[in-house]
Amino acid sequence: MDIKSDLMERFLRYVKIDTRSKDGQEDRYPSTDGQLDLLRMLTDELKQLELENVKMDEHGYVTAVLPQNVPTGVPAAKELPVVGLLAHVDTYHEVSGRDVKPILHENYDGGTIELPGAPGVVINPKDNPDLLKHKGDTIITSNGTTLLGADDKAGVAEIMTLLSWYRSDPSLPHPEIHVAFTPDEEVGRGTDYFDVEAFGADLAYTLDGSGVGEVEDETFCADTAIVTIKGVDVHPGYAKGKMVNAVRIAADFISRFPADALPETTEGYEDYLHPFQIQGSVTEAKITCLVRSFTEEGLKKMEQILEKLSKEIQEAEPRAEIKVDVSESYRNMKQVLDKNPKVVEYAEEAMRRVGIEPVRLAIRGGTDGARLSFQGLPTPNLSAGGYNFHAVTEWVPVQAMVKAVEVTDALMKIWVERGKP
Repeated sequence: MDIKSDLMERFLRYVKIDTRSKDGQEDRYPSTDGQLDLLRMLTDELKQLELENVKMDEHGYVTAVLPQNVPTGVPAAKELPVVGLLAHVDTYHEVSGRDVKPILHENYDGGTIELPGAPGVVINPKDNPDLLKHKGDTIITSNGTTLLGADDKAGVAEIMTLLSWYRSDPSLPHPEIHVAFTPDEEVGRGTDYFDVEAFGADLAYTLDGSGVGEVEDETFCADTAIVTIKGVDVHPGYAKGKMVNAVRIAADFISRFPADALPETTEGYEDYLHPFQIQGSVTEAKITCLVRSFTEEGLKKMEQILEKLSKEIQEAEPRAEIKVDVSESYRNMKQVLDKNPKVVEYAEEAMRRVGIEPVRLAIRGGTDGARLSFQGLPTPNLSAGGYNFHAVTEWVPVQAMVKAVEVTDALMKIWVERGKP
């Protein structure tokens, strides 16, 4: 089987389906119909590969089972784990994913990549130093007017290619593999209805990471804070001494955020507050804010900042009503993965077997694996090969996607050799 050709054909086909999720759609799941289009396609393709128990449930989750294969003469542990492989089909909702026109930049020469649909929008090695690691590779981008969708259709295509490869070559050993394709990861709802017990895996991996060699075993702890401000609305012509403008108070609130605690001023293990949505009127305004830290103690400190700002503004304008409501989003999956070290160690070993030096990273964000880990399914995140996620300058080397398939195959072989940890 020609892995590269199969992988490219699938990826280029998948990215042309508009699967943007939509935030704030609590009354429906998945949040958009486009996701269901790709999920139905994947269901059909899994059936064509003759996997077992292929189904799409009422929430759109697509699952299937590939029975274990330990050919004669291949040494295997007495008891093999059931390994899950997951990827999400939705793309980032704030940038268009409609009418994606993928561009192949073959034999990349190390220079600036121009995107033909958006004059002046380029991918420059000065801003993307990893590009220079892929000289001579084929680089795929969009035409500059949309996302490419490698996040996470690269992961989807890689899993499908691996399954196709296993079906075409019975000499390849692997444990029983349970596959899942999920919607709405980009809006933080990818596992809202996912039934871990029914999925039936002992451990799992999401293929949703960025650069080659990344093994992500740590995420932020995450909360969402909603700041509600109630004002007093009167006719602006007679407002002196009477109006309390909730919109202006909201602007004041945001302006007081510490400059060194924002996503645009922090990196590594630094905490941040991110006001990413504001809506309302003179009468009432709401600020939705992401609270992020790698520790729960750090979360509390960030949330105390919000409470402090609330009290300060309330004292300055006692006629307003200000309330801060905090809800939990997810927690740092390292708390679970540290108790299951082989799940991560074997992934690193798999990378070394195919000539890649692994890089263990903490994600300044979230992944479905965070929630799954706390639901009893240890799930680190592996590289799918793409870069510049959530931007029209997104790019992915074909050879990086091929390596992701090879790494996953090597990982399956290790689980056959070692058995359950």
